[in-house]
Amino acid sequence: MTLPEQPRIALIHALAESILPAQAAFAAEWPEAFCFDLLDTSLAVDLAEAGQLNAAMIERFQALADYATGYEGKSGRTRAILFTCSAFGPAIDAVKARLPIPVLRPNEAAFEQALVLGDSIGLVVTFGPSLHALQSELEDMAAAQGRKITVKPVLAEGALAALKSGDGETHDRLTAEACRDLGPLDVLILGQFSLARAAPGLRSLLPVPVLTTPDCAVRTLRAQLNRPATLRS
Repeated sequence: MTLPEQPRIALIHALAESILPAQAAFAAEWPEAFCFDLLDTSLAVDLAEAGQLNAAMIERFQALADYATGYEGKSGRTRAILFTCSAFGPAIDAVKARLPIPVLRPNEAAFEQALVLGDSIGLVVTFGPSLHALQSELEDMAAAQGRKITVKPVLAEGALAALKSGDGETHDRLTAEACRDLGPLDVLILGQFSLARAAPGLRSLLPVPVLTTPDCAVRTLRAQLNRPATLRS
């Protein structure tokens, strides 16, 4: 008997702390998928130093995508790519334009779900360069639907440094403290894969839905690949 082929998904990371949340989301939401990881931690460092994306970074994203798919501009065995690095939207869009397979930005699925839930949206990150880019991306998605939303952006200062030092408890506490006084919300988005671990504490603290980017992304990617080919966009 021939076993069904596992869908092969490439996960591309700029933070090592994104790997485990991505793997956990696939284990919970799509255990049949075969995922492999590509990690370049210099991307986050270089973006923080440069202050903005540049052409060289975009080329590096395209090189990572070509490596993940096996063939330049083709899909090989890889069925989809999920980027987990939230501050690199334009670079990911450049990859989308070149490849014939689904390529998902880390936040777009969570943003789409948040827009279904309401117009007052909290957005928390721990990596400062992500915040403005993600807020703009969310507002642009709303505008494309003819809607005006209120985004309450939050930077949980010190949380990422705590996580990188191995202190997950402090990471979660600092994130919860940063979100404690946001006022009325319809939904809160944890804007980085590495923030998913803070979701349980925030759900006990806040009376609104708390969305994690890895869970939303995996569910959306699974739905895309399971649709009949004639229905895929």
